[in-house]
Amino acid sequence: MFSKIWKWIQTFSSPKYFYGTAGKLIPWFAAGALALTVWGLYLGLFVAPPDYQQGESYRIIYVHVPAAWMSLFIYVAMAVSASVGLIWQIRLADVIASASAPIGAAFAFIALVTGSLWGKPMWGAYWVWDARLTSELILLFLYFGYMALQSAIEDQRTADKASGLLAIVGVVNVPIIHYSVEWWNTLHQGATVTKFDKPSIDTSMLIPLLLMALAFKLFYAALVLVRARNEVLYRDRNRRWVRELIQKL
Repeated sequence: MFSKIWKWIQTFSSPKYFYGTAGKLIPWFAAGALALTVWGLYLGLFVAPPDYQQGESYRIIYVHVPAAWMSLFIYVAMAVSASVGLIWQIRLADVIASASAPIGAAFAFIALVTGSLWGKPMWGAYWVWDARLTSELILLFLYFGYMALQSAIEDQRTADKASGLLAIVGVVNVPIIHYSVEWWNTLHQGATVTKFDKPSIDTSMLIPLLLMALAFKLFYAALVLVRARNEVLYRDRNRRWVRELIQKL
């Protein structure tokens, strides 16, 4: 069983095979992301009732919360990919990590901006040095650091190793972000989706939030495949299969 799985991983990690397979998957992921985004935003903005404490301003959570979740999810995915690249020397894993970094940074930035917009009416300030906000800001800097190492080191394999080590070390910040509300006395709202005892988020508010979370994941899947395909072409630009592909265009 393990040998079959490993054989499939080796086949899929072939740049030529990945390029063709990813091209077939991208339209499906993109279409799913678009459909779920429209559905989720419609339910969240027009169907879900106002919050009894926050009124209409709470609706920013339909962008803020999924973006924050994605900033953590993508960083973990990036760290896992970097680990696979370092341990098993699978080049495609390094490509996925490199392609994920700008997307994760964008989600972290969106989470911080939307959080600040929500914080102004709730806390009276756009920014406070809250544990959750500060650790999320550190996550954004980790993304920037990864991308800076990728750009600063000329040799690609050395760049992958150096930035991969940073990604792996930086993953310690993910549980800090997640548990910061429990570990420290913070202004940030605690968990609601994963909290099963009352008070928890109402079903009419939860469904669009989960739809948006799934939409963002599909969007990431589509975008990371697009970026990875471009990165594969660039890294293998001198290989025969790329030249043959260009000749067919």
